[in-house]
Amino acid sequence: MPRPAIGICAAVERASFGVWVDELTALIPFTFARAVQAAGGVATVLPPDPEVAASPGEMLDRLDGLVLGGGADIDPATHGAEPHPETRGTNPERDAFEVALARSALERDLPLLGICRGMQVLNVAAGGSIEQHLPERLGHARHRPVPGTWSEHPVRLQAGSLAAEAVGSARLTVKSHHHQGVGDLGSGLEVSGWSDADDDRDTIEAIEFPDRHFALGVLWHPEEDPEDLVLGSFVGRVAS
Repeated sequence: MPRPAIGICAAVERASFGVWVDELTALIPFTFARAVQAAGGVATVLPPDPEVAASPGEMLDRLDGLVLGGGADIDPATHGAEPHPETRGTNPERDAFEVALARSALERDLPLLGICRGMQVLNVAAGGSIEQHLPERLGHARHRPVPGTWSEHPVRLQAGSLAAEAVGSARLTVKSHHHQGVGDLGSGLEVSGWSDADDDRDTIEAIEFPDRHFALGVLWHPEEDPEDLVLGSFVGRVAS
């Protein structure tokens, strides 16, 4: 059997490497590719493409599973909101591309995993909204430490949920770096995970579509923790 093709939506950022200095790039952390490969999949990087945004089936026909990855804030216009002062670095072209892919993937029941920003995209694709600056409610910014570092905190998952099945447990410690999260929940989605830190227990950490083969969003970064089973479970479900 050929290895399943897993498309990973790329961040669009300015980067410097080799002869390229401050160049606009489409990139993913290599930890993503390694995690997909270790689970038996082929990792394919997906840069924004306006033609695909208009007709996402063209790309999804070539994939066995889709990952919505992390990156910059989502443009609040995608869910009809005004920008918060802390909402920055948005890329409407990327948003349109990923929302279109997510909606089409859900329609055809293509396995779908949203990670951090990707969980938020999944919620927007279902008609939900984004809480644009969690520290305003929580009173702290521990989930967005300085760049290059990760926050670690406990998460509890709903017993019997897809999230708990993917993790293999109802509790785990996760690696996070974010300041936005789920606001109003999108149609058909269920909340299946919450932060278990003392002062932010209502923060949503996992959402899922119970009527799909695999459609899950997590607010943490499983690709950054070799012991986190989420990506391996996703690729395994794609291959089954």
